[in-house]
Amino acid sequence: MSQMSKHLQIRRGFVDTRFGQIHYRFAGDLTRGRPLVMFHASPGSAKMVEPYISRFAPTRPVYALDTLGNGDSAPPPGEKPDLSVFVEGHMAAIDALGLGEIDLYGSHTGGNIACEIAIARPQQVRHLVLNGMSLYTREERADMLANYAPAVPLSSDGTHLSYLWHFVRDTFLFWPWYKRDAAHVRAVGLPSLDALHDKVVEVIKASRTFHLSYNAAIAFEKEERLPLVRVPTLLACAKTDMLLPYLDPVSALMPGAVKCITPGLATEAASVETIGRMNAFLDDHKFSGA
Repeated sequence: MSQMSKHLQIRRGFVDTRFGQIHYRFAGDLTRGRPLVMFHASPGSAKMVEPYISRFAPTRPVYALDTLGNGDSAPPPGEKPDLSVFVEGHMAAIDALGLGEIDLYGSHTGGNIACEIAIARPQQVRHLVLNGMSLYTREERADMLANYAPAVPLSSDGTHLSYLWHFVRDTFLFWPWYKRDAAHVRAVGLPSLDALHDKVVEVIKASRTFHLSYNAAIAFEKEERLPLVRVPTLLACAKTDMLLPYLDPVSALMPGAVKCITPGLATEAASVETIGRMNAFLDDHKFSGA
């Protein structure tokens, strides 16, 4: 990470909405430039995108929200909210923060939310970066809704804590995580114990509700929605992302978008290349995907 990024302070706050308080992280000079609003993948919280915040914030103000029911944000209303609840909740947060023209970044679950905000507010959203997007078949969707993110009941002997540790850990080892056989092994290895611990802690904080946004995103049928995005869009995906096989099918539904396979953030050189491409797109520099 660059010296500038190392010393950049990521601050935290809450904003009041009709959905309850939404927690966010923010960094950069908030008085200059068009804000980048970020939505994280599931499970976890905006803490998981801190490496991106640190690299984007030297050139633009950044706000990264904990999605409803994750991290320190309020839970969404209802027992089985659909994606529209999360979209409305986070548009309310953007309004409460007093943000005008913005760019959006969304990864996995967060990408679904970001897409719908871009569709609803094409005059407010200048650019959209989607970093890893799925396009599940009907069979995949049914299987994942049944198995991927079930509610985890609290237990007096703490076995729910062990379940959540292994759930988070196994998402790095298998795809999907509950198919623990050689055919579904991911060749990425585990993150550092510090990073794994941080992610597990964020999931444990939201153990009653983290599955709600997950299942809303899995159930969300994008085939008719993605073509409605009218803002300039970068379809990015790290070469190690389990959703990489969906990049071409998603791109086919968004022919005006720029497609880009990135090296991710595994090394400093990879980070410089990945964020450099995204910054070039956000800044309207001449950009071509790869």
